[in-house]
Amino acid sequence: MDGRCLFCDMVSGAVRAKFVYEDESVFVIRDIAPQAPVHLLVIPKEHVEPASSVQNPGVWSKVLDCAVRTAASLGLDREGYRLVINCGAGAGQTIPHLHIHLLAGRSFRWPPG
Repeated sequence: MDGRCLFCDMVSGAVRAKFVYEDESVFVIRDIAPQAPVHLLVIPKEHVEPASSVQNPGVWSKVLDCAVRTAASLGLDREGYRLVINCGAGAGQTIPHLHIHLLAGRSFRWPPG
């Protein structure tokens, strides 16, 4: 990337995105390369990279609450779902902006990876 943040560009409207959910702090989109039948990204509007640099615990509260509420609103809590946070390129984070992967609709193995 050229130093711009794709997720911040979505928030500003510079890049069009179809939001599954949006409020004043968080938005949810479908992943463009889904790894499960349901693969959503829960993203804070505040730019934070990586997860270890979150200074405001309210950011965690907002994104995790949104992930759980989104899962419940889609009925994913009945069969189960997985929340994943990749921290850094070595862990698979491709966009340097905190986001949570919400995955559901298939069985998952443990350990992941």
